[in-house]
Amino acid sequence: MTSSLTPLLRDVLDGHRLTTAEGEALMKTTGRDVFRILTAADDMRERKVGDIVTYVRNQNLHVTNICKNLCGFCGFGKKATDPEAYCLDREGIKAGVRLAHQRTVTEVCLLSGVNPAFDLARYIDLIHAVHEIAPEIHVHAFSPDEVDHTARKGKCSTKEILAALKYAGLGSLQGTAAEILIESVRKVICPRKVSGAEWARIIREAHSLGIRSSATIMYGSYESARDQVNHMAIIRNIQDETHGFTEFIPMSYIHTNTPLYTSGIARAGATGREDLLMIAVSRLFLDNFDNVQVSWGKLGLKMTQLALLCGGNDLAGTMFTDEVSVDAGAGDASYLDPIIMERMTADLGRNLKQRTTLYELV
Repeated sequence: MTSSLTPLLRDVLDGHRLTTAEGEALMKTTGRDVFRILTAADDMRERKVGDIVTYVRNQNLHVTNICKNLCGFCGFGKKATDPEAYCLDREGIKAGVRLAHQRTVTEVCLLSGVNPAFDLARYIDLIHAVHEIAPEIHVHAFSPDEVDHTARKGKCSTKEILAALKYAGLGSLQGTAAEILIESVRKVICPRKVSGAEWARIIREAHSLGIRSSATIMYGSYESARDQVNHMAIIRNIQDETHGFTEFIPMSYIHTNTPLYTSGIARAGATGREDLLMIAVSRLFLDNFDNVQVSWGKLGLKMTQLALLCGGNDLAGTMFTDEVSVDAGAGDASYLDPIIMERMTADLGRNLKQRTTLYELV
């Protein structure tokens, strides 16, 4: 690809919008050409957001691991009858929020399996429980799959559910449950979740109501490079229409304890080359995004630092806990101290800044 790579990367930096075929070719690049793509992505990052690396002071609060989906790539979800199953009550939620408040976090991220017993009243009560303790904290919560489940359970529209959640105090919607938005892949890795088309529809509805969201990809399991880029094309098209995404979050598949891997269906996650190219190509392909997040809990700290040289500009959050990644087999996904973030970024000659969920600098 060397002969065609130089003019392509030059054209992208000059404003050319990558086609899906070009994006796929970049994702498949091997050898020294990989470094040329990473460098171009870092140039694009510098043009977009300068030398600032951001993070949010947040805390994950895992509500329940009971889930209707039990996806093959997940080691977190459980049946209600499993001995490891749990579901926090209201006092348990409030205790977690008190701890978050003591830690001066600006965002509580409610993470949960899609519990079949949950309805709109329960989700609204979760938001209220947070704000009873800390009314100033931004609630980042719920996936399009949870919105779809709640609408079906309540026999109403997803737009009505989103409006009710916003009125109750939802700050922003999680762009999770996207995984890979290609149906041939979803039928294998998450057959019980909403379709890719429904995910996109619900996200568009949220944005139309003024509810911002993240955008995600979970890569390295069963999908191809073409699937990955087609997924990004769907995300890019939505952003063209709504401008409602706050950031793009590539999430590397943690394979160790997941049924998809242990049954032989999925491979053993992405390689380091693929991890860095995912950050770089998403930076180049998603020309309508300012922020590309690096998921330190999935990549590890040294690979995370390298990803900041490949187009990444955001270190996600302090988290304090990420049971989803830990249960899947990630050994270092609990808490990242801003002091360590500062060491990582200063070593690169970059400036670390705290942000809000919606990317306003604190």
